[in-house]
Amino acid sequence: MGANHFVLCGDNDDKVLETLTDVTETFGGTFTSEHHPKPLGYLRHFAKQGGKIVHLTMYGEDFESATSTISTDTPIAVVVGGAKVPGEIYKLADYNIAVGHQPHSEVAALALFMSELMGGVADSEQFPGARLEVKPHPSGKVVIDHDDDSVTSQ
Repeated sequence: MGANHFVLCGDNDDKVLETLTDVTETFGGTFTSEHHPKPLGYLRHFAKQGGKIVHLTMYGEDFESATSTISTDTPIAVVVGGAKVPGEIYKLADYNIAVGHQPHSEVAALALFMSELMGGVADSEQFPGARLEVKPHPSGKVVIDHDDDSVTSQ
């Protein structure tokens, strides 16, 4: 949906990073991921390098109007998190954007934000190096395995 890097901050969970690597190897692309133990340190450094910080929360500016002002010409770090997001994030962020005003899924908030930021859900783009390619189909699935040039449909 437009993201090219994932940073897992705080406690490390190698399984999350392994899964992201496996998905990239299977479906292609240049998506990368890393662990950083100190979220605020990472974000301060990111901001000093000229990046913009967007914090998705149930508090903050109106979703559509705030998102429409964000330029994709500058690197963006999107912060999503649960109840344990440090209060300093609100001060550090260039944008605190309300994704609804009730508790919500962080994954859903990120998907909504990326769709709005990138102008809609990405087409069925084929990423370089993909082993598997999923083709749109109205009533099932069609998967092409480029390793053995087979097509599976259900």
